[in-house]
Amino acid sequence: MTARQGHRMHPLDPLSANEFRTVTTVLAREQGVGDGWRYTSIELAEPSKSELAAYESDGTVPPRRAEVTCLDTGQNLTYKSFVSLTGDTVESFENVPGVQANFTVDEYEECDRVLRAHPDVQAALARRGITDLDLVFMDTWTYGGALIPEEFSGRRLGWSDTWIRNAEGSNPYANPVAGLHCVIDVNTMELLRIEDAGAGAEKPQVMGEYVPRHIPQRIRDAFTRLPLEPLEITQPNGPSFTLDGNLLTWQNWSLRVGFNHREGMTLHSVRYRDGGRQRSVAHRMSFAEMVVPYRDHSEDHYRRTAFDIGEWGLGFMTTSLELGCDCLGEIRYLDAVLHNSAGEPHTITNAICIHEEDNGVLWKHVDADAGAEVRRMRRLTVSFHVTVANYEYLVYWRFYQDGNIECEVRATGIMVTTPLPPGMSSYPNGTVVDDRTYAPFHQHFLVARLDIDIDGADNTVFASETVPEPMGPGNPLGLSLTQRNTALRTENDGMQDPDFATQKSWKIVNTNVTTGLGAHPAYKLTPTGAIPSMFDPASPVFQRATVIGHTLWVTPNSPQERWPAGEFVNQSVRDTGIAEWTKNNRPIENTDVVLWYVFGIHHITRPEDWPVMPSDVVSFWLKPFGFFDRNPSLDVEGSPATHCHHHDSGNH
Repeated sequence: MTARQGHRMHPLDPLSANEFRTVTTVLAREQGVGDGWRYTSIELAEPSKSELAAYESDGTVPPRRAEVTCLDTGQNLTYKSFVSLTGDTVESFENVPGVQANFTVDEYEECDRVLRAHPDVQAALARRGITDLDLVFMDTWTYGGALIPEEFSGRRLGWSDTWIRNAEGSNPYANPVAGLHCVIDVNTMELLRIEDAGAGAEKPQVMGEYVPRHIPQRIRDAFTRLPLEPLEITQPNGPSFTLDGNLLTWQNWSLRVGFNHREGMTLHSVRYRDGGRQRSVAHRMSFAEMVVPYRDHSEDHYRRTAFDIGEWGLGFMTTSLELGCDCLGEIRYLDAVLHNSAGEPHTITNAICIHEEDNGVLWKHVDADAGAEVRRMRRLTVSFHVTVANYEYLVYWRFYQDGNIECEVRATGIMVTTPLPPGMSSYPNGTVVDDRTYAPFHQHFLVARLDIDIDGADNTVFASETVPEPMGPGNPLGLSLTQRNTALRTENDGMQDPDFATQKSWKIVNTNVTTGLGAHPAYKLTPTGAIPSMFDPASPVFQRATVIGHTLWVTPNSPQERWPAGEFVNQSVRDTGIAEWTKNNRPIENTDVVLWYVFGIHHITRPEDWPVMPSDVVSFWLKPFGFFDRNPSLDVEGSPATHCHHHDSGNH
């Protein structure tokens, strides 16, 4: 991530292009990493909380280090390394046996080129009348360990879908070549097997185009929507936030913005200025995993479960926001610096968008004597967008003047589809979305890793539930409700699920601090967007990602525990993350804890989602609960009358 010229580097600033180059130079010199190797990940080894505290208190700068995963493709061996950027040396370099590192974009693109050039693939396509290979796209997916063919065990594998465009520039996912899949060794780029169910029936007549010039005229002739009038958003004096390097400040909020290959955007040192105090809300917030199982057992889909963070990396798939109209208003951008599989750095221009948004009324009351008092709500939005093959995920973290934090994800893009045999008009595990074409049901599970520090690191999480009092002499009308707050003391307690009947939420409380009202400061996590896994526990898919079995997990904070389905999920057989960590049922009361919040989209596909899907929106909130002694937005100024435009309400 690029900082402004002259900006002093902060210990949490992501690696620079020169630091990526230093990593590859040092590892080549000291460990011989070069030809025949791939760098699957290089990221900042973040300093500890104590190191950051020392930096803030007396300026002690922690050592600058990089954490590296690299792959010896000739031996099919994965190595983990820590490189001292301060000392220009390798601190450690160790083989991690029996695992596969994440896939890289380079491998994905190379698989497409190699498979399309293979004569056996070309022959299989020719049998279907497909000869223009420039229109063909081979989309490579990863394997779960339980599904790897026995004869290919011990290899780094991918399996491919085959797609064909109607024309150059048209939708690559409009026309699946059903029943044609390849298995490829991704280290050697060797085609191991073609799975060919035959050409089958004539392909259906699908309208899968969304780019205007490719939409058939008969469809465009039916369009009746009138164009919108311009909506201009201007801030003539500039935005209200300031950006100093990666430090973002706005309306009492301050936070640092980070970025890495796996999580994409990360937020650090989130604080709120309350009077003369900078109060801690969160140390670090990010997405730690995304699990997308396709709930269709057919030959085309039974292998289709993606771990988009662990297998691929949101950072690697982040798209530049200079490509489209993604943000409106007075915008500031941050670039991100990542690397290819040779370790060479490259810049994603405008990877992160920062802007303010008007969001209606913040608070209001109309009184006969005092008149109307209205405050408009302004929010600060920090966002990045990711393209994961056919899908887009748009991630927005929003900060509000009343102390609320919202995390919103929008899923859009293009659904995977499959043709049906002639005469078949429905399918039990999907929805028909076009001529003899169905889109399989699937789910998107997102896991947010929330290192919340309410007024300090030692916090306790409480399950907070509403309970009606029994009717009786003290409650004759049955009106009374009480609130039951139960401290979660061990990791077994910390495995939590929503309860509609009690409107359960969770409060992160600092019981060591007392507010002016005699309460303990807290933030509340409300279980919006929670979805059930709907898996048999014995399912090999579920065994790789048991984190989706609960909506909330609470664990003691450990810098090594970052990935809830395990660090190496590519070709994994079972969860080596949160399922293992929680076996010891460690204490979580009044200590430094991490919340793992599981939410997402239960996608029962619709015709209206085709050929490009309107954004499906899901979010969760962190809301102050006794963190303040009163409404913290009382000091928000009213909007000048000149900014509120009044027009005649009659028809024009």
